[in-house]
Amino acid sequence: MGILIPLILISICCLVIWRAGDGFMTASEYIGRHLSDGVRGATINAIASSMPEVFTSLFFLLILQDANGFSGGIGTTAGSAIFNGMVIPAVSILAVLGIGLASRIEVSKKVLKRDGISLILAELIFLILISGAELDWYHGLLLMSVYVVYIVFMFATMDKSQRAEMLAEHDDVDDDDFELDDDVKNEPFLKALFTFDLERLFIGKNKITNANAWPLLIFATLSIAAVCYLLVVACEWMGEETYHVPYLGEFHGLGIPVMFVALILAAAASSFPDTIISIKDAQRGAYDDAISNALGSNIFDVCFALGFPLFLFTLMNGPLAMPEPIQELSSELRLLLLLLTILAVFIYTTGKYMGKFKALMLLSIYFLFVLYIIGRGSDNEFAGMIASQLRAIIDFFQIG
Repeated sequence: MGILIPLILISICCLVIWRAGDGFMTASEYIGRHLSDGVRGATINAIASSMPEVFTSLFFLLILQDANGFSGGIGTTAGSAIFNGMVIPAVSILAVLGIGLASRIEVSKKVLKRDGISLILAELIFLILISGAELDWYHGLLLMSVYVVYIVFMFATMDKSQRAEMLAEHDDVDDDDFELDDDVKNEPFLKALFTFDLERLFIGKNKITNANAWPLLIFATLSIAAVCYLLVVACEWMGEETYHVPYLGEFHGLGIPVMFVALILAAAASSFPDTIISIKDAQRGAYDDAISNALGSNIFDVCFALGFPLFLFTLMNGPLAMPEPIQELSSELRLLLLLLTILAVFIYTTGKYMGKFKALMLLSIYFLFVLYIIGRGSDNEFAGMIASQLRAIIDFFQIG
């Protein structure tokens, strides 16, 4: 019963994040309809899909107010990045193969190498920068700056025609392109309320306009923020030896560092919008977008979703002290994230196509990662040996 309550709460958070993310995306795409696809993808879409990670990292810091809170943020962003890199491409491929749209998928090696190498470099900076016994506001600022450099690099590597298209204003956008589907328009109001269908609740049978798109955007943002707060509370409860639920009493948790809980549960819940977006992209044939969305989102997660909360918190409260056990866990996790990312990019770029074998390979790697985290949380001897090897690498290069 003690673990069941946080799991139920996390499941509810996962569903609300998914539904609110849909509403946010609908409203943000309409509001940014005059932006080109490139600008919108790097800004609005990245923010929309990664907003749960931003709020979750922020609330971990604001609620716990210490290095444990920051480690929860690291767990969420790193775990989300591993989930995005392994699970999202795999399920996107299997979704396409499962409905018979294609027998194998060909993706642009140029896009994969560009985003893959950028992500590896961002994670390497993340590994080196977020180390030491104390973190301050400039660490967060430097992390956010890495994302800005990535956007500039992405723009600079385009050819002239791509750059002109990216910067071109889309004044000829037809607002009818943003009409809701008939099944959404005709959905009963009570059903929409029960299923948290924000598009039906805010737009209904009307056309999308600024008058209803902005309230939808604001409400979706507040909804995501609220459930991310509950997500952090649920993860904190699960990590505690004992926790108190108002009106229900005391319960027993797992008694493990909150970083391990965040690595799997908070990361998977916050990655729901990325998963849905990539599956939809793959099913409509945009295979490059399905994979690059996950990689680009990871860069945003590592650099901004963690950098912004760190910047804001240390600006208000001063430097954040990092005790040695938290430093070790954090460095170990950041190195593991880097190694798994290199492995995932290698799998993406080996061979001309991505098919069922590669999808199952990626899912298997993620399954082994989950087993490792469970083992680390329960002091498993084999998992401890792997952790020792990771720390040896960190000590050799004098990183963490």
